[in-house]
Amino acid sequence: MTRLTLRHYILVALSVFVLFLPGRASLPPLDRDEPRYMEATAQMLHSGNYVDVRFLDQPRYLQPAGIYWLEATAVRLTGMDDRHAVWPYRIPSLLAVTGSAVLTAWIGAALFGPMCGLLAAGLLAVSVLMTAEGRMATIDTTLLLFVLLAQCGLLRAYLDRERDLATPLAAALLYWIALGCGLMLKGPVILIPGFGTPLALALVERRIDWWKRLRPAWGWLVMLAIVLPWCIAIGVISHGDFFSRAVGRNFLGKVASGQETHGLPPGYHLVVFAIAFWPGSIFAAMGLPFVWERRFQPHVRYLLCWIVPHWLVFEAIATKLPHYVLPTYPAIAILTAAAIVSFPTDWEWPRAIWARSLIAAYGLIWFTVGSVLAFAGPVLLWRMEGMVSPAAMLVPAGALPLLVLSGYLILHRQALHAAMAAIAAAVIIHVGLFTTVIPRLQTIWLSPRLAAMVDAHRPCARTIVASTSDSEPSLVFLLGQDTRLVNATAAADFLQQNQKCGMALVGAQDLAAFSARIMENGLDVHELGQQTGLNYSTGKHLEIGLYAVVPPAAP
Repeated sequence: MTRLTLRHYILVALSVFVLFLPGRASLPPLDRDEPRYMEATAQMLHSGNYVDVRFLDQPRYLQPAGIYWLEATAVRLTGMDDRHAVWPYRIPSLLAVTGSAVLTAWIGAALFGPMCGLLAAGLLAVSVLMTAEGRMATIDTTLLLFVLLAQCGLLRAYLDRERDLATPLAAALLYWIALGCGLMLKGPVILIPGFGTPLALALVERRIDWWKRLRPAWGWLVMLAIVLPWCIAIGVISHGDFFSRAVGRNFLGKVASGQETHGLPPGYHLVVFAIAFWPGSIFAAMGLPFVWERRFQPHVRYLLCWIVPHWLVFEAIATKLPHYVLPTYPAIAILTAAAIVSFPTDWEWPRAIWARSLIAAYGLIWFTVGSVLAFAGPVLLWRMEGMVSPAAMLVPAGALPLLVLSGYLILHRQALHAAMAAIAAAVIIHVGLFTTVIPRLQTIWLSPRLAAMVDAHRPCARTIVASTSDSEPSLVFLLGQDTRLVNATAAADFLQQNQKCGMALVGAQDLAAFSARIMENGLDVHELGQQTGLNYSTGKHLEIGLYAVVPPAAP
């Protein structure tokens, strides 16, 4: 095989598409970010206001409206506007993760050959972080797609310089359009890899002549033409409040201090990498000597200039979440695959004893992570639901032998076969978890059970619910934008004002204050049902009852 053909790219796309289908419809909204995106999109569709993004009655001024437009388009095309189904909102992330794998294969093949491209796409697709982000209706895999599109334009200009060929106009347009779309998704974040890569190359190579191939004289106007109309509109509507919140508080605030208890020291992303890039993390560690020895080669240098600036920026800022470095994962996957393909059956171990010891320790961590993931499903079902699931037991039964085989092949320097066995094990684990385990963990799916209880006792077609203990965004999405998140006293007052159609969800810890206020208001309230479960966002066990006013007896 001398190059990847259209058939190969279609095969990659179909494989990744099918891999990420399980759980997309059966998985409830995942608190807390995903249902915020979902509900904001639902309110956008309901109101017809596609400029001013809102969650309940508050503006959601965190990033531009691009992701909400994509999700709204998916919901509208599927005809699910008036339903609380989750899967239409997840269509953009499904398409984005599929496209990201295809582009990773193209870049890998362009730099190191077809086998590297296919292997890099596989390592990226089965990584834990990609598996999690690619199943949620959030912004990060969609942003990754446009980062890759921008990198494709950059890489074409860079390779054309090496080959002394003219760079087509389409490559320049691809680069600037991708940056403009990225700005519409998450603001200036895309400029870190988009501008950071050529800037790092300029510093390392001490030349930037190839940059002219991307037509920067007018290209930036194309980028601004995409984002500027919405920026003007939201600036007028919000009277500038969007920019003070999105840029001042959200973007710059994350740089200065850790937001929402996510402040962590530098080195966090490096530590988490062992899990986030699993199962490719051990192969990435093994490939470090290969990368170091070839760091001055143009193709390796390009990928390093893609990775290092972005990684350093997000290690430096105070707020840290694993997905912040996701845009570097395709480049890491390509370098890892390149190292494997270079020594597929006769891997070169480092000569230094300390280096071998570090890789051995990292390998032990890698195998432990894989074992925990393999057994996570049966253990969780037993501990939380009190059930032993034969289907869930198939996950460790299928994955563990492949992990052991992969470890054996690593020890015998069969890197390519080891990587293929690890990828197969990851596929079994991920598909098994999202089909046989996670949807059945009813203990943690409290909001869906509360919403079902409300639907079972709904007194009016437009019943409004006040909730005191469960204020998670998933409950808001499932119940609708009229949901009130209030304290116990306000919930009792709400029932007094909405005796016919109002309902209240009250937790056990709020019941005393709620009952006292109910007595003050002279209401006859009864409990319609009760649900218990674990709020996995806070770690608290909750016992929540549904209450409504008893209708007066007929004369």
